[in-house]
Amino acid sequence: MRTLIRRLIATRRFSLLLYLTRPLALTFAGVVLLSLGVTYLVIHAYRTVEFPSFFWFLTLQFLPYPARGILLLVAGLGVLAAGIWHLGGMVVIPLHDDELSNEVVLGYRQASGPPRIAVLSGGAGLFILSGLSEQVERLTCITPVQDQIEYYWRASSLFDSQKIYYVTPTPIPTQVYVELDDASIMNIKHVDIDPNLAERHVTRLMIVPNHEGGDSNSVAHNSDGLTRSSVVFNETANLSLTRLAREALREADAIVLGPGSLYESILPNLLIDELREIIQQSKASKIFICNLMTEPGLTTGYNVGDHIRQIKKYGGFTPDYVLVNAQRIEPAIRQLYAAAQQAPVYLEPEEYEETAVLAGDQASQQHVVIEGSVVIESDLSSSVVQYTASLNNPGESRAVRVLRHDDRKLTAAILELLKRR
Repeated sequence: MRTLIRRLIATRRFSLLLYLTRPLALTFAGVVLLSLGVTYLVIHAYRTVEFPSFFWFLTLQFLPYPARGILLLVAGLGVLAAGIWHLGGMVVIPLHDDELSNEVVLGYRQASGPPRIAVLSGGAGLFILSGLSEQVERLTCITPVQDQIEYYWRASSLFDSQKIYYVTPTPIPTQVYVELDDASIMNIKHVDIDPNLAERHVTRLMIVPNHEGGDSNSVAHNSDGLTRSSVVFNETANLSLTRLAREALREADAIVLGPGSLYESILPNLLIDELREIIQQSKASKIFICNLMTEPGLTTGYNVGDHIRQIKKYGGFTPDYVLVNAQRIEPAIRQLYAAAQQAPVYLEPEEYEETAVLAGDQASQQHVVIEGSVVIESDLSSSVVQYTASLNNPGESRAVRVLRHDDRKLTAAILELLKRR
């Protein structure tokens, strides 16, 4: 069995070097030409110069020409195979000291400078990652598909940087609808403002261009939400993608999802066919910043694995990395969120599939893998004081402590992942 494993490893080691076929072929051609040149010089010298008798044995004169050729071919192939094997030892690096362990091929490319990052986020998330602008070549924030013009003008007017660009995903005004677990369908804007829906969660997400009757004013309401017959709902939409959004995604070294509402800010953009396909085909690192808290009526009862599975469901891919907040939440803040039907998003032990050690992790810390995504727990948040006004008495306000993603901590975590890649 051990011999068989060794043979499999040897075969795999040569197969991983297939991408070196062209340089090896050129090298082989060069060696052949050099050999022919040396041969002609030796023949000329052999005919004109008198050599000692041992050269008769050294040049295999005691063998016929076909035997000499076959013998030299066999010796040459052996030396060539040994050279390729040693070359593989320089390119294929074992992950562990055990020679039977998995190996990885290292691809080398010229350093290309600071990374280019595309962000799919919304609301405060568009500003939280603004700290990355000092470390990147370009940071392109793609606004949510719903109310994208409002997000665009708000973001571009509040934050000015030559490296940060805010672009809309599609030129067509679009509405986002959800089907809840009680079979009601409604515009996502109406979910979080209805306390009766706090215990609900989304079972289906849809986007509707306004020209197809998706305008919220043209859709009939009933006590359960929206009538199914009043508008044509599609889980994906063949909407045109703006040129700036297309270029940003194709040229990105990393695509960051979040921070922001899962169903309102992140997933709706993934329902645009072209946008989704570009991300699926992209070799960029895909990083998902998981929500700190569940969202009433949208992600009630969700854990980290549920968030990842929704990205896989609507996006057709799983993130390479998932950043999850591991900070201890103060009891007072936890009680405040509990009163609003919100709970922290944590890793559940039954969600673990396997563990992985990231390259460059000096402490060899094992990270959880869920649905193929490496989940990294870290301190990503800070508690801040926020002033809220009463709807009954707008003139009155009170200060409350809330939990928010910390821009500096998130920036450091993302840059560390890009450095490891």
